[in-house]
Amino acid sequence: MSPLYDVADIRAIERAAAAMLPPGALMQRAGQASANAALDLLPFATAHAKVLVLAGPGDNGGDALEAAAHLSYTGAQVTLIHFAPGATPSAERQAALERAKASDTRFRALEDAAIAGTDWNLVIDGLFGIGLKRPLAGDYRALAEAVNQLRCSVLALDVPSGLDADSGSVIGGTDGIAIHASHTITFIGNKPGLHTCDGRDYAGLVDIARLDIDAALFPPARLHLNDVKFFARQLRARRQNSHKGSYGNVAVIGGADGMRGAPILAARSALHSGAGRVYVLFPDQALANDPGQPELMCRQAEGYDFSLATLVIGPGLGDSDHARELLQRAIVCGSALVADADALNLLAADPAQQSALAQRPAAVILTPHPLEAARLLNTSISAVQADRLGAARTLAARLQAIVVLKGSGTVIAAPNGDTVINSTGNPALATAGTGDVLAGLSGALLAQGWPQWEAALAAVWLHGMAADVLVTDGHGPIGLTAGELIPAIRTALNRMVQHHVH
Repeated sequence: MSPLYDVADIRAIERAAAAMLPPGALMQRAGQASANAALDLLPFATAHAKVLVLAGPGDNGGDALEAAAHLSYTGAQVTLIHFAPGATPSAERQAALERAKASDTRFRALEDAAIAGTDWNLVIDGLFGIGLKRPLAGDYRALAEAVNQLRCSVLALDVPSGLDADSGSVIGGTDGIAIHASHTITFIGNKPGLHTCDGRDYAGLVDIARLDIDAALFPPARLHLNDVKFFARQLRARRQNSHKGSYGNVAVIGGADGMRGAPILAARSALHSGAGRVYVLFPDQALANDPGQPELMCRQAEGYDFSLATLVIGPGLGDSDHARELLQRAIVCGSALVADADALNLLAADPAQQSALAQRPAAVILTPHPLEAARLLNTSISAVQADRLGAARTLAARLQAIVVLKGSGTVIAAPNGDTVINSTGNPALATAGTGDVLAGLSGALLAQGWPQWEAALAAVWLHGMAADVLVTDGHGPIGLTAGELIPAIRTALNRMVQHHVH
């Protein structure tokens, strides 16, 4: 499994484990795990490796002191900048300090460390762990700025200093700073903040050291990293004896003047993701057809029976009175519904529509980006980004829908509080139209009979995986277009079905 634990959970597990172990055992295990992770990042000839260890005033600094002692015993040239605790240190931290002093580790004051002038092979960041609540300031800020200028590997212990372990935002927001780690070794359990918001930029590659803690001490997780196993049961080979009606209809509703491309992208995505028939329903004048995809049926929304298809509403819909009427029709009909883009903005402005949406019995998936989520929550983008998990969960509960809060580490939340952070995708998705592609893909999976939770998880995973494959093949991230994702999603989906169906 791929559970994620917030700071409160980790603290509780740590307390329960410490009560069953000799004093200092967890810190010693964390130090050994950190040293092992560091050795994996050092050149083969460890004896010549130059390692800078930053040991903060708390127990995270204790982990760093233990790691420094272990590394110096392997022959590495370890330089340590130590910040003494303001209060009486814990006994285990004091013991770690004595071990580091008894080793060949060289203790240096910050001003004497010659950080910029040394060819370091590795920096170990043990300044602050999961308990940090204030922005890095003073010497800590100066040290973070200096480390972020270096061109070597940086191993963060538990969480990069300056990053909120729960939210993934840099503490202090745009005025704050965090250490840019190339690798993070996180202790006891994986943390959500390493995987969403700024987390993926600052944590680098994340490894988990459970410190040999008894599995019985871990509570059941309500938060996970997305994984194919969560939706693999829906991956079924197609029967020979089937036809287009077997795979459902999708109707994409949108495309006001000047925004016709948005529903076309969503509809093409639905078609290539396996829907049997796909309609594009325009609020005003319908296009005669899509010359690049003549399989799509272009109609006016006015004359179409919304109960005949899974609905994807919002791409390029606009904010006219007619758009509002179409949204109302979509909400009251009994079809599964994906609401995106302008549909979300219309919902945000209309509490009555929100209430109607929350009451509807059929499936609902909402796919807001942070601005759309902020409008729905009547708050700011910065407030949404400071607590992406909370924002997604609040919207899911309030609107009784699966909410897909897009962004780095997309958050998928269910009304019951179950939450997943997606791990696929990259900055190639930061371009116009990729959200339309995701909406169409979500609609296609619903049309093919997938339950709404699994449809949302799979759509987000596949969408990101398609971007990852394209970037690996050299087609991005710079300049990748939304339309290029569509055939890559089809390939990824077919490969997954082949892999999981025997």
